[in-house]
Amino acid sequence: MKQVSFASLEYAGKKRVTRREKFLGQMQKVVPWQRLLALIEPHYPSSGRVGRPPIGLERMLRMYFVQQWYALSDEALEDALYDSCAMREFVGIDLARESAPDATTLLKFRRLLEQRELGKAIFEQINQHLSEQGLLMREGTMIDATIIAAPSSTKNKDGQRDPEMHQTKKGNQWHFGLKAHIGADSDSGAVHSIHVTAANESDVANAHHLLHGQESDVHADAGFTGVEKREEVKAAQDEGRIKADVNWHVAERRHKIKAMPEGLTKQLKQALERVKAQIRARIEHPFHVVKNLFGHKKLRYRGLAKNASQLNVMFALANLVLLKMPLLQLQGTGAP
Repeated sequence: MKQVSFASLEYAGKKRVTRREKFLGQMQKVVPWQRLLALIEPHYPSSGRVGRPPIGLERMLRMYFVQQWYALSDEALEDALYDSCAMREFVGIDLARESAPDATTLLKFRRLLEQRELGKAIFEQINQHLSEQGLLMREGTMIDATIIAAPSSTKNKDGQRDPEMHQTKKGNQWHFGLKAHIGADSDSGAVHSIHVTAANESDVANAHHLLHGQESDVHADAGFTGVEKREEVKAAQDEGRIKADVNWHVAERRHKIKAMPEGLTKQLKQALERVKAQIRARIEHPFHVVKNLFGHKKLRYRGLAKNASQLNVMFALANLVLLKMPLLQLQGTGAP
């Protein structure tokens, strides 16, 4: 018979469901656990080795996802598992029988994902799951990019900032970090392509990385002006990676509209730009989830490769958050 601690009994007897419990309950239902476990299992160490046996794969994956959802460091996650009953229940830890995995264990798991490029694979598997559910269409794509700041401190072993990050000027403000370029489905808003560069890379130069090749329409802001003339795009069209007859719906620059003479032509142009802006607005939703809901406003790691691996996982989880209600409805369940 399983022994139940007093803390677990007290937690089970409470009447109010917290927002954290509600969110973790929804993620428990919408994350394709078996698909992801089958993906990682061939790379995960087995128990036949000398030394301490490895922690269960599902438990480590759940811990890693909780870390992304709540913007926790390795040490902060270890503390949170001791503090939060909701997190312990989601991860599957009973403090009456065992301790929570320590920060070093999570560090090794994260390095495993980075070294085997499993972050990208997790992103692709979750998108494949959404496609099979009929939630990821292929007819139209929105493209955009956002800057994520990196620590600018030089108080480290090398005495310098991260050499793989760069600074860039946006408006009247300078930013130092990387740029996450994404391509998202114009119908659902789910991200289907990610490309990570230094912050000084232009948006239009990376547009060809953000298309899956099946779309007929591409929506972009004024930063992508002239994209159809880029050599990279033309080369991709010649190779068949992008449709030759794709329709580019790029926003007009404001100063050009402002310079137009008043009249019906200008009014029609302004109305057209409003329609294009309404379609493009949905691409801001994944950025909102990652930066505001998940709290990923500043990079935690050095180097593009480590951060790219994390961003692939975060945008995959953002897709599940954006589409959680349709996924729950398909399963025949509502929010807990």
